[in-house]
Amino acid sequence: MKLKRINLSLITSFCLLILFIAYTWMVMKFDQAAIGPQGSIVGFSKLNQYVHDLFGVNMMLYNLTDILGFVVLLLMGIFALIGVTQLIKRKNINMVDKNIILLGVYYVLVFSVYLFFETFVVNYRPILIEGVLEASYPSSTTMLALCVIPATMMQFKYYIINKKVRYALNVVCSIFLSFMVFGRILSGVHWFTDIFGGILISGVLVCLYVYFEQQINRKKAFK
Repeated sequence: MKLKRINLSLITSFCLLILFIAYTWMVMKFDQAAIGPQGSIVGFSKLNQYVHDLFGVNMMLYNLTDILGFVVLLLMGIFALIGVTQLIKRKNINMVDKNIILLGVYYVLVFSVYLFFETFVVNYRPILIEGVLEASYPSSTTMLALCVIPATMMQFKYYIINKKVRYALNVVCSIFLSFMVFGRILSGVHWFTDIFGGILISGVLVCLYVYFEQQINRKKAFK
């Protein structure tokens, strides 16, 4: 049964990756029009224009979700510090908790995806940020939150014994995550397709992380 769950995580990640690639291709090819700032070309232009006109631009939400993005970075820093502390104390990388090593590799993968789409731009934002036309696809803030928060929630079982505290933290994280995604949609600083792209690629990465995390737990069970 556990093996089936492990395989399901990997299969889901692969299927979402295929879907993300196909979706990205469609964003680059389907219904393109120069509806963005400075005449920038946008895919799914009618849908994106409709959603953008529907919600408009809310700079307060944009600034708030931007600030809360530092909370995500702080969480990453905390677990990085845990890893470094363990390495210094135990003086052997093989003695560092396997879930922490996996988390570090995962963070590198997430940032690699972010840097890739900052270099190879698919869509630009629907508004200028401080006079600059920035890359928008996939929404980096959405992707970062959706990748880091679920992985963080999975760490609680290793370091927090009290089930009530663990449950409370999971609830807080879930609310935070929902606010980040919906806040980004309502802020109007990304095209709708770019938010959805962020959700898709996050699904790919999280499912891949879950697969390897299950592998670690499986090996522990056999020891």
